[in-house]
Amino acid sequence: MTLPIEFSTEVAEARVEGRPLVALESTIITHGMPHPQNIETALRVEAEVRAAGAVPATIAVLAGRLHVGLEPAALEALARATDVAKLSRADFAICLARGGTGATTVAATMIAARLAGIGTFATGGIGGVHRGAENSFDISADLQELARTPVTVVCAGAKAILDLPKTFEVLETLGVPVIVHGQDEIPAFWSRSSGLPAPLRLDSAAEIARAQAMRSALGLPGGQLVANPIPVADEIPADILAPVIAQAQADAAAQGIAAKAVTPFLLGRIFELTEGRSLEANIALVLNNARLAAEIAREMTVDA
Repeated sequence: MTLPIEFSTEVAEARVEGRPLVALESTIITHGMPHPQNIETALRVEAEVRAAGAVPATIAVLAGRLHVGLEPAALEALARATDVAKLSRADFAICLARGGTGATTVAATMIAARLAGIGTFATGGIGGVHRGAENSFDISADLQELARTPVTVVCAGAKAILDLPKTFEVLETLGVPVIVHGQDEIPAFWSRSSGLPAPLRLDSAAEIARAQAMRSALGLPGGQLVANPIPVADEIPADILAPVIAQAQADAAAQGIAAKAVTPFLLGRIFELTEGRSLEANIALVLNNARLAAEIAREMTVDA
């Protein structure tokens, strides 16, 4: 069977010319932010990638076709759409086979990036081990995907709503390198500090690109996670966020929120409780990650 994949004009030209590409997920557009902040942020993230010398490739499934790079009209339509599926490894193929429309999570975006020959991906934060997972077994497929798919994922750490120590223990068990960019502590999404020491630290895009190339040379499967701290001016300190996250978690439990609905609910509730400050921080960290991912993609192109 032929894969129903389409490349935007910009991405298709970049592939022919051998220019650096950065994959971008679409769940942040459909499930992570309200309209119009979602489309505004998506356009700003793409602009940051271009300004840093790479080509953005926002990925989504539209009417049963995998799109790598979205034309402006398609991006706007996705930002306004409702009831869009949230796709991960388990349901990615089903959505395509049924002619559906879906936004890609970290895991699905990594799969699509590999198919398109894109080695670098910028996102906000990865999924991981949810709090209470010892009872719910709610663990994101993002972690297994990082162990399987050779893509460098640039994020601001795992989302702070998760059980961060367990998340990074799982990544260690799976053999996924967790590289913190420029500091000795793993960042916690909206906050620069998680209290967890950096397993690995690299201070330049060139070093990060060489590390992925060396993994390939060694024949090691999977990618690497680059935890890029939110800029100092934009962070929300962890001690301020802790009671907010606890309240959002309690509200989710009281309302019986479960499975894929948990993360969007918590992010929305934290937005309300912080009076929008969490969204401002989210936008800032995504832009910051886009810049670093573009630099890494450029270095990967030089080394290729």
